[in-house]
Amino acid sequence: MAHPATPQLVLASSSPRRLELLARLGLSPARVTSPAIDETPLPRELPHSHALRLAQAKAEAVVRGPGEIVLAGDTVVALGRRILPKAESEAEVVRLLGMLAGRRHTCFSAIAVIDAAGRLRRRLNETVVAFRPLSSAEIAAYATSGEGVGKAGGYAIQGRAEALIRFIHGSHSGVMGLPLAETRTLLRAAGLAVG
Repeated sequence: MAHPATPQLVLASSSPRRLELLARLGLSPARVTSPAIDETPLPRELPHSHALRLAQAKAEAVVRGPGEIVLAGDTVVALGRRILPKAESEAEVVRLLGMLAGRRHTCFSAIAVIDAAGRLRRRLNETVVAFRPLSSAEIAAYATSGEGVGKAGGYAIQGRAEALIRFIHGSHSGVMGLPLAETRTLLRAAGLAVG
């Protein structure tokens, strides 16, 4: 009698940070793909719903092979109910950090896992982040570094921005883009051996 094949992990993300975070769980995906989906928020869509919807859409957009488990994630930075965009330029980093300076905001990091049988599981991590008050010179210096371009909310917590943050309540890995506790739980439930 043939034994079932060992499940293979597929990461539905081109983010180097998600790859790095998976490595912290001792995992290296069998393949990495970056599904193209429309990430535009729906009218009146709340930040946590937006994150969960996009994570699920990314996972469902991947064509699974036999025995493959798909993992997708999405991180949304929100100021109240307002979803902040990914910064597309240094000028947008300046604008976004100006909004976040001296205030608390929330990072919603959603993950979706589709197991080898096609069952979907989702989890959401919510983390509060507070930037200290920032001078215009500090904001300009951070923007010039280029680190915040392409990042939700205009900053990368794993880099220079960490020195600008007064406190974080929740998951550091979630703010980076993949909450490890929730990811481990869902991958184990999907049948993947995670330490």
